[in-house]
Amino acid sequence: MGASADSIPVLDLGAARTGKGNFDPGFITALRDAAHRVGFFQLTGYGAPPEQVRELFRVTRQFFDLPLPRRLELDNRTSPHFRGYTRLGHEITQGRPDAREQLDFGPERPAVTDYPPDQSYWLVQGPNLWPEASLPELRTVCMAWADLMARVGAELLGAIAVSLDLPEDHFSAAFEESPAWMAKLTHYVGGVVKEAGDQGVGAHADYGFVTLLLQDQVGGLQVLPPGSDAWIGVEPVFGALVVNLGEMLEVATQGYLAATVHRVEAPPPGVDRYTIPFFWSPRLDAVIEPVQLPPALAAQARGLTDDPANPMLASYGANVLKGWIRAHPEVARIHHPELVRAPGPS
Repeated sequence: MGASADSIPVLDLGAARTGKGNFDPGFITALRDAAHRVGFFQLTGYGAPPEQVRELFRVTRQFFDLPLPRRLELDNRTSPHFRGYTRLGHEITQGRPDAREQLDFGPERPAVTDYPPDQSYWLVQGPNLWPEASLPELRTVCMAWADLMARVGAELLGAIAVSLDLPEDHFSAAFEESPAWMAKLTHYVGGVVKEAGDQGVGAHADYGFVTLLLQDQVGGLQVLPPGSDAWIGVEPVFGALVVNLGEMLEVATQGYLAATVHRVEAPPPGVDRYTIPFFWSPRLDAVIEPVQLPPALAAQARGLTDDPANPMLASYGANVLKGWIRAHPEVARIHHPELVRAPGPS
């Protein structure tokens, strides 16, 4: 299960613990190697039966097969919380539109209406938008998947803590009571968004702790491991989760664990690609402090990725709000013009 810089390892979560309930040392070693060297791995044995995976893809396809006016009933431009449906070409990555449409959702919580001026990140909390009349089962299927992914995310984060020689519950406090996880249904369409070219999603890193991606068999996800200049593809494995680490873990470990840059190539014209990413993320008010790494690991820490135009922030809420504003400028201009910077290089 070892990782190299030019491969994406596969780990079995079903073998993560011993019969005594503690994490298996072999699993921990393989996890640490994959997380440090590549920042990506595929995960099997996480508890989803094949029929649950097929059902999730079925309702995902059904949603994107709805007539556009029905999908636009959930238009994210009506949501001050960045929830709902984003049309093809209306999410921006690296300054260019992406060749995908999507439905963003998160925990079902009421909007926060009273917060301090320096905590504007609370505005990303609010109700989801679902096609209750057109596809009522979508909410049930998606939220059941989110429940499972939250359990998988918490288990993985415990294993990651142990791999850093920390207590298993080291990161748990940041998630207590109200983790601000995010998820989306995504449909990639090639050859339709002229400005996107072959960009399904441009190169980026994720905001939170752990991303769990369910992808179909089409492929197109590419990874740029730390210190490498060669992109490598993530070959689809039916039912497996593609796991990568987010910026909060890079901040916490000063770069021993990396928020690995990745991108998606748009599929060929006439080919549809569907994915369901889930972002296991802490409370919006969580601030992530650096951990004390063992000397052998600290010596291998790379430091934080240096991008002055898009710095990593220790405040999860501030980090995710920054990302939403960059990705969905129309929503930001409509609902939060005071948070939108003047146009400039990105």
